[in-house]
Amino acid sequence: MNFRLFVFVTLLASIVTLSACVYRLDIPQGNRIDAGVIAQLEIGMTPRQVEFLLGEPAIADPYHPEVWHYIHYFKSGDDKLIEKRVMILRFTQDQLSSIEGSLDGG
Repeated sequence: MNFRLFVFVTLLASIVTLSACVYRLDIPQGNRIDAGVIAQLEIGMTPRQVEFLLGEPAIADPYHPEVWHYIHYFKSGDDKLIEKRVMILRFTQDQLSSIEGSLDGG
């Protein structure tokens, strides 16, 4: 009888403890910005070529159609890794004229 009680209490404690362990998903948001794709960008590219490489911009301001914003945010499920990257592309006369932003992941 004593052994049965011990097994029951141990099993109950295990169930209660393990049910508190919740799996948390990684959360990637926005456009993926990595060094390989950035290296392929060249001043003078057309907006269509840039969109082929990077996808649609996260923010395309209708009042400033020559400025495209690409934003990437990643948060790991265990909250140990958070990456924020912002890249701003500017076009002049339908050609890429400048690339700016934080590509280091911080």
